[in-house]
Amino acid sequence: MSRKNDLPPKAHEPNAEIETIIVPRARDLGGFSVRRALPSSERQMVGPFIFFDQIGPAEFAPGKAVDVRPHPHIGLATATYLYEGALRHRDSLGNALDITPGAVNWMIAGKGITHSERSPEETRGQARRLSGIQTWVALPQDKEDMPPHFEHHGAASRPVLSDKGVEMRVILGRAYGEVAAATLLSDTLYVDVHLAEGASVPVPDDHEDRAIYVVDGRCRVAGQTIEAGECAVFGSINALTLKAEEGPVRLLLFGGETADGPRHIWWNFVASSMEKIEAAKADWAAARWQEGRFQLPPDDAEEFIPLPSP
Repeated sequence: MSRKNDLPPKAHEPNAEIETIIVPRARDLGGFSVRRALPSSERQMVGPFIFFDQIGPAEFAPGKAVDVRPHPHIGLATATYLYEGALRHRDSLGNALDITPGAVNWMIAGKGITHSERSPEETRGQARRLSGIQTWVALPQDKEDMPPHFEHHGAASRPVLSDKGVEMRVILGRAYGEVAAATLLSDTLYVDVHLAEGASVPVPDDHEDRAIYVVDGRCRVAGQTIEAGECAVFGSINALTLKAEEGPVRLLLFGGETADGPRHIWWNFVASSMEKIEAAKADWAAARWQEGRFQLPPDDAEEFIPLPSP
């Protein structure tokens, strides 16, 4: 989705085991809310993750819809993961398909891609709900200018692990001995975790960066309670356990290999240099769809989001 750069307020003080707890601020995007955990004033990235948004939960009356017009990306890969509802993805590579619960859209922008996300036409006359997570992963510097690439992986293709009140689905990367299918360019940890009341699970200790985002319930870790809508970034201590003490918990466990240098982020562009971002800004503003680096989706080319004002 298209985003603007606003940072959530500061949260709790760090300790030896939990580096920080980020409390995202909810934003209204016109009919539904978004909570943004990354980037924050405390932390720009966790592993390769540079953007982390919780979408909804939102309820749409008949006739109301999500209509995120075509917009560009560079230097990142996006992963859209829904719990409820559906979004129709269209991109400048010619892909057009629906994102549904449990499936993963993995879009590598590279040197430049354009996409839109809209409510499917056939659902617009119905009352419905939408909720999920959208993340952006910064590409390694030597892959920032690669050709754009898109993959869709259905819910049934995600590795699932179940044991004693714990169910986990590996969304991207590797975790607990399982590897999810996707063309990854850096070591990545991204797992959808369900814990029944009283259940617990260890946090993998073989990734450089690790964090959790609690979607529902309250999670106990390192002597602290992480509430729904909060993101806890872990420190360097490896032995950590997640536990659902008061009812069931649903959370996202994420992180991985730290980035190979600092990143700049402006609007929908991520890059290791401001020169790359300035060039992308000029190219999008020029709107040379037939000859420039950016094209509009073939079946969604009637409108687009203009470059924001400085």
